[in-house]
Amino acid sequence: MTTIKGGRALPLNTILSGDCIEQMNSLPEASVDLVFADPPYNLQLKGELHRPDNSRVDAVDDHWDQFDSFAAYDRFTRDWLAAARRVLKPNGAIWVIGSYHNVFRMGAELQNQGYWILNDVVWRKSNPMPNFRGKRLTNAHETLIWASRAEGAKYTFNYEALKSLNEGVQMRSDWVLPICTGHERLKDDKGDKAHPTQKPESLLHRVLVATTNPGDVVLDPFFGTGTTGAVAKMLGRDFIGIEREERYRKIAEERLSRVRRFDREALMVSSSKRAEPRVPFGQLVERGMLRPGEVLVSPRGKTAKVRADGTLVGDAMTGSIHQVGAALEGAPSCNGWTYWHFKRDGKTVPIDVLRQQIRSEMSGRPH
Repeated sequence: MTTIKGGRALPLNTILSGDCIEQMNSLPEASVDLVFADPPYNLQLKGELHRPDNSRVDAVDDHWDQFDSFAAYDRFTRDWLAAARRVLKPNGAIWVIGSYHNVFRMGAELQNQGYWILNDVVWRKSNPMPNFRGKRLTNAHETLIWASRAEGAKYTFNYEALKSLNEGVQMRSDWVLPICTGHERLKDDKGDKAHPTQKPESLLHRVLVATTNPGDVVLDPFFGTGTTGAVAKMLGRDFIGIEREERYRKIAEERLSRVRRFDREALMVSSSKRAEPRVPFGQLVERGMLRPGEVLVSPRGKTAKVRADGTLVGDAMTGSIHQVGAALEGAPSCNGWTYWHFKRDGKTVPIDVLRQQIRSEMSGRPH
């Protein structure tokens, strides 16, 4: 538990029992950073589905996925999205996932309520279930919608971290990931699937690395067997789960008891250069990391001296590390942090090393 503004307790890292709308409405307003929601899809299945060998397919025909009409489903969607928006912080965001049965209805309601859609993501399943009847295309994807609480919200997006996950290439909105199978698929006491729509941890890993930071609070109002909570715990995020089905809560609690959080250093992710704190060059001089009169050298051997006010002087040109570098190279601009080097113990070192040292101290990261 943690207490937030107003004195109300936030039940961190617990699974709440009961109706998700009632439980969300009981939580403090503006208290969570991200909502990940995997609601009932309202698949409207009629009758049993069999494979060509006449074996029965374990389809989603549970009572929690059944609604009397589209109107009933729309009311349910309106109410839980409103409850989720209430508990989101002003700069919070939401992810919803669905299939063609429900994702368009959710998308319309998100916009009706003032959420601001940022992206839709196609999760393309590398190993989808075949279409056994042969009357439609194989349904090989699901759609996620990522939206901020409101237009103009300063939502979290770890762009560089996603780029690193994708081998240095900008992450696209089509994600190829396998469905949950093998050892990851949880089983009940009879050896059957514990939950018919269990999501793979790889999907939640990407979502949480992309749009949360360590210490953030992630709410999953349709917790199921706890994939969101398991990944949040591993990644150093706090979670709140809501699940009305007792059998799913028990499985999730047992699963979470086995999860261990990654160590602090492993939780750090690549950050955008624009998001890093600004460090003036003069701060290096103030702190004695570089001394007035010390000579800096460029990769091509050009030199300039450090002055007490954090400027450089070289070849009758005085100015910032960027201005002097650009003048010496006859270029319109110059990144002085990577251009200029200093000497220590016989080695030439870029001054950016000193800037990163200060940034590490500011963030508490090891360096």
